Amino acid sequence: MSHKHPFAFVLAASLCALSTLACSTALSGQSKGAEFPETSTRVLDLAQLSGMDRLLDRLADRRVIFVGESHDRYEDHLNQLAIIQGLHARGKPLVIGMEFFQQPFQPALDDYIAGTLDEAEFLRRTQYFDRWRYDYRLYRPILRFAREQRIPVIALNLESELTRRVGGVGIAGLNADERARIPADIDRSDAAYRARLEEAFKQHPGADQRSIEHFIEVQLLWDEGMAERAARALAAHPDRTLVVLAGSGHLEYGQGIPKRLLRRVDVPSAIVLNGADRDLDPAVADFLLFPKQVDLPAAGLLGVMLDQTAAGEGMLVQGFAEKSGAKAAGIVAGDRILRIGAQPIASYADIRIALLDSQPGQTLPVEVQRKSLAGADERLTFLVELH
Repeated sequence: MSHKHPFAFVLAASLCALSTLACSTALSGQSKGAEFPETSTRVLDLAQLSGMDRLLDRLADRRVIFVGESHDRYEDHLNQLAIIQGLHARGKPLVIGMEFFQQPFQPALDDYIAGTLDEAEFLRRTQYFDRWRYDYRLYRPILRFAREQRIPVIALNLESELTRRVGGVGIAGLNADERARIPADIDRSDAAYRARLEEAFKQHPGADQRSIEHFIEVQLLWDEGMAERAARALAAHPDRTLVVLAGSGHLEYGQGIPKRLLRRVDVPSAIVLNGADRDLDPAVADFLLFPKQVDLPAAGLLGVMLDQTAAGEGMLVQGFAEKSGAKAAGIVAGDRILRIGAQPIASYADIRIALLDSQPGQTLPVEVQRKSLAGADERLTFLVELH
C-alpha cells in the first residue's frame, strides 16, 4: 500500500544536518584591506528532497512526534492526518494529543472515540464551538480516523477559565482551588522563550510590564499544562507513540511544549513544522514540510449575527452580514431561530452543527419565532439560500 502524500514535499534529512551545509563566505575580488559584510549562506541540495514515506521512516523510532499547524491552514491538517495514517499503517500503536480540546472534556472525547457518542453530541459536550471555534471540518478527518481505528485522543489544554483568570490576576492571584488545577512545576528559566513572547506582546498598543508578565504566565500555563497532560498520557499508554497536534508557536525551537514534556519524560522525539515563510534555521524543528496550499471547501452560511447572551428560546438574530440569505428571505433582527432544516436550535453550537455539511447555494428551511405587536408571537418558516 502506498502512503505517498500529494500535499507535501518533505525536507527529509534532519534540519540539524543543514548545519553541515552552512558556510560563511566573504565576497570575492575585494582589494587588500577592504572589508565587506559576511553572508551566512545555507545550501539546500534539492536532490535530497523526499516525500512523506521517507519522513515516516525517520519518525518510526520516536516515542513523541510533535506536528505543528497554523490553525486555519487545511494543508497542515492534511499532513497531520497523513503522518497519523502512515504510522498506523506501519503498525505503530498511537495515542493522539490535541491542543483543541480542554482537559475537563476528556470523557466526551473518550465516548466519541469508543463509538458511544455521535458527532453532534460530541461537539456539544466538548463545547467545541464556544472554546475553539476554528472550522471543525479542519480536524474532522483526524478525529474520524481515530474513531474508526480506536486510537485514544487526549484533550491537552487547560480549561480557558483558568488561563483567562491568569491573564487578569497572574498565577499569584489564583485561589487555592485554582492553583490545584495548574501544574505545580512551571519552568521560567528559558530566556529565549521569554524574549520571543515579550517581542510578540510589545506589538500590542498600551503594553505595560504587569500585562506582559500576565501574558507570559498565560503562555507558560498553556505550555506546561499541555506538557504535563502529555506526560500523563505517555505513562498511561507505555506501548504507544504519542502524536501531539498543536499550533506551531507551541512547538518551534522546542521552547513551548516539547522541552517541558521532555523535562518530565526523557524519550526520543521529533518536531515537524510547515516550512512556509520560515528561514532555514536548523534549531526551529527536526523536519520541515513544504505543502501546496489546499483550501477547505466553502460552507454555506446564513449571514446572521447572533446575540449569544440573550435568554429565551432559540438564538436571537441581532443583525446581518452584508450579503445575507437570511435577510433576503425575510428574516429580521429580533427574530429567534428555532430550527434549521431538521435541527432544533437551542444554542450557537446547534447552528454550527446544522450547517456543518451545508454548501453555498443550498436552500434550507429556517423556522423563527417573531414577536407580535399584538397577540401571541408568530412562528414563521423561510426558505434561505445559503451564501
